[in-house]
Parts: sequence; C-alpha cells; structure tokens
Amino acid sequence: MRSITSVAAALALAASPAAVPLSAPPAAATAATTPTTTAATAAATAATDDNDNDDEPKWRKLTSFRISPEAPHQNDVLRVLLHCPVEANHAILGSTAFMLKGSWRRYREVGVGLTSRGFGRRAVIISRYAPPGDHVVRMKCVKVTIHKPSGLRKVKVLSRDALPLTVRHFHIGQYF
Repeated sequence: MRSITSVAAALALAASPAAVPLSAPPAAATAATTPTTTAATAAATAATDDNDNDDEPKWRKLTSFRISPEAPHQNDVLRVLLHCPVEANHAILGSTAFMLKGSWRRYREVGVGLTSRGFGRRAVIISRYAPPGDHVVRMKCVKVTIHKPSGLRKVKVLSRDALPLTVRHFHIGQYF
C-alpha cells in the first residue's frame, strides 16, 4: 500500500506545504485546502487512479475456467471452458490427469487458443491409464509474441488459476 495517493499528492502540490501533510488521506486533504484551489481539487479527483478504466468492463480482466463433468471416470472426455484477460492470446492447461497411454511423462500440458474476447474451449481426454484419485488442473494465460526474422518466441504469463479434479475408477457400467 502506498503512503500517499495521487489525489493527496495533487492536493499537496496545489496547497501550501504547511496546510496538507503528505500522509493525510484524500478526505482530510480536501478539508485542509482553501477554497481558491477548487480547480486543482477537481483536476485531482478526475485523475484518481490510472489503473481504473471505467470504459472497460471488469470481467475482461478476470481469469477463470470450468471443467465438466466435475468428477469424471477414467476414459472420459472433459469439457473445459475458460476465460483469460483480453491481452492473452493463448492458454495452457496442465494436469497429471491428462496422462497419455504409453507416455512416461506424468504431467501433460494442453494448449488452448483464445478468441479476441479471451474465451476458449477444449475437450481433453482422461486416459484409461491415468491414475485415479485427486489431481489439480492448472491454467496459465499467456501472451506469445514471435520475432519473425529470428523465429524466437517470447512467452509472458499474464495470470494463473487452478481447480481440483477427482478421477474415479473406470467401470464398464458408465457406458450403459
């Protein structure tokens, strides 16, 4: 937490140094200024915080995803719906539940392409050979940029999220 806000700083600069202490909250700083600085007060309250942009909805910055069914069996298909911040152009899902038959790797990552609004969906198969029990599905929203002449790729992680997943034993009755 900052010791001084942008409103208090603008008011401190507009008022005399003895009138407003730097550690005063914005309400106390407004009360301490003289009526001649109303233009400075209006300008300071208009620029309260650069990070709060009211033009962009708050849901565009959220990171979330949903997996259905919530308690799948081995050899089931998971449907994953996800949302990343608008700046992201790719998402990566990873879990030990996505293990493939014959693979020695226990943790598998699956890529998901995103729309321009940050939404994505993907079907992921849980193998018959995936270990039953509790697993964690982790998601990373990333922005991938490629330098065309050299072909080098730069991956910047924008946000992360995780969900628990319980894989149940395979039984033939799940198909009837």
